[in-house]
Formats: sequence, structure tokens, C-alpha cells
Amino acid sequence: MNEIRKQYYVAFGENLHKIININNTDVMTIASIGKIEPKQVYRVLKGEHGASMGTIISIAKGLRISPKELFDFDFDFDHDY
Repeated sequence: MNEIRKQYYVAFGENLHKIININNTDVMTIASIGKIEPKQVYRVLKGEHGASMGTIISIAKGLRISPKELFDFDFDFDHDY
């Protein structure tokens, strides 16, 4: 189960990276608007750990999007990780 979580965190980070590029913004701006440390955003981008709900809300605020958009990506839970 730990491996599937790790892969999900990586996929989440990849989706966040895509959203950042689409919105033509950067980590420092997201962190400033969301009132969190840039290090938190970088850790989520790298898939180092699962983001807390507070961090997700702050990142969404920084991107000026709904938090649900951060979860809008395909992930194969049936894949043997």
C-alpha cells in the first residue's frame, strides 16, 4: 500500500506542475498568495509526501483555482505498483 501512495503523490505533483504551467505562475507567487512556505509547495511538486488539506487549500488559493482541480487527473489504482 505504501508504494501506491508514493505513486499517487508523484502523480499529484505532476498534475500540480501542469496546473502551474497552464496558469503561467510560479511557486513563490503561489506560496505568497496562499500564505505558506515555498518549501511546502516544492515538496508536493516532487511527490515527497501527501499534502495536508490545509496545504491543498493554500495551494489552490495561490493558484486561484478550486481545490478539486488539483485532484482532476487520471490514476490507475489497479496497477501493480
